Amino acid sequence: MSAQTEYPNGAAKAPIRVFLVDDSPIALVMLKRMLATSPDIEVVGTARNGREALAVFERTKPHVICTDYHMPDMDGLALIQETMAVFPRPILVISSTINPNERHKAFPLLAAGAVDVFPKPSASTPFEKAAAELVQKVKLLSGVIVITRRAPGANAVASGAVVARPTAPPVAPGTLPPVPPSKPGLIRMVAVGASTGGPQVLQTIFSSLPANFACPIVCVQHISPGFLSGLVEWLDAQCRLRVKIASNGEVAAPGTIYFPQENTHLEVDGEGRLNYAYTPSVDGHKPSITVTFDSVARHYRHSSLGVLLTGMGADGAAGLESIMRAGGTTLAQDECSCVVFGMPRQAILRGAAHFVLPPDEITRSLIRLTAAL
Repeated sequence: MSAQTEYPNGAAKAPIRVFLVDDSPIALVMLKRMLATSPDIEVVGTARNGREALAVFERTKPHVICTDYHMPDMDGLALIQETMAVFPRPILVISSTINPNERHKAFPLLAAGAVDVFPKPSASTPFEKAAAELVQKVKLLSGVIVITRRAPGANAVASGAVVARPTAPPVAPGTLPPVPPSKPGLIRMVAVGASTGGPQVLQTIFSSLPANFACPIVCVQHISPGFLSGLVEWLDAQCRLRVKIASNGEVAAPGTIYFPQENTHLEVDGEGRLNYAYTPSVDGHKPSITVTFDSVARHYRHSSLGVLLTGMGADGAAGLESIMRAGGTTLAQDECSCVVFGMPRQAILRGAAHFVLPPDEITRSLIRLTAAL
């Protein structure tokens, strides 16, 4: 009989049912130990490959599926495609980051329907820290609703395969300013921030921008350690713009998308120079979206454009407000297309979003607002 979490009012909440798929017995034992640190989570089954897992999903009825990529008989990509077609559930990819040449391979799994990625623990991984992070990921994913997908490999956000479970009343449209101050062609710097669910949306938006896009883009994506270079490589392969990790002191060029290095804040000065700040985390984040947005607001004012996408928490909300107060234009992703509506919602509640849009409309707005007069 599974345990239930007791709450002060006497109510009991059923545990989150998790299924683990990995061909490594050692990895399965480690993951089970990590998840066992939370009384809110129950591992209801394990499998050595995708084919074994698919055979028992209906019986075990997991709320969240955690899968490796490389497995015999049916790998993680095939499992995700089949799962999203016949038994859609939030899927967390748990992938090794030991080999740098393999890191980019986690991201096609996100495009196929997985929601997030997490580094597979090794013998040298601090147990308590990794367990806390994994538990947090699983709890977050348990609140995501996914729907059946019939087209393997299609973009998750564009196809509507992942939507957020509403966690708060909808934001009243009347809180939004009706018209942005900037005119098309006046934008000189674009800043984008995203967290959980962000890679899929970034792919949707960035892959649709034209090669002659007129502005530099600085982008902060919260992501598990070790996955940033893979994300950048994956996006660069699919975009007409260049996607790269910024070099300290580099001058941002039009038609290029810049990400900060891991564990650093990225700031932009008035000459377009990209500088790293090694100051402490802001609200638990390093890099912080708000730190980047604040620097763009400070130096580009009415020539800045900020975009805040899906993610948990509130990082970027205050920064988007800084861009608005400086005279720039601000966009937030709408609730229906967000994996997690936390960050955009916080920005909207602050009155910091001129427009609340789905990813395809954000793309069209970026092209229109940056077009030369």
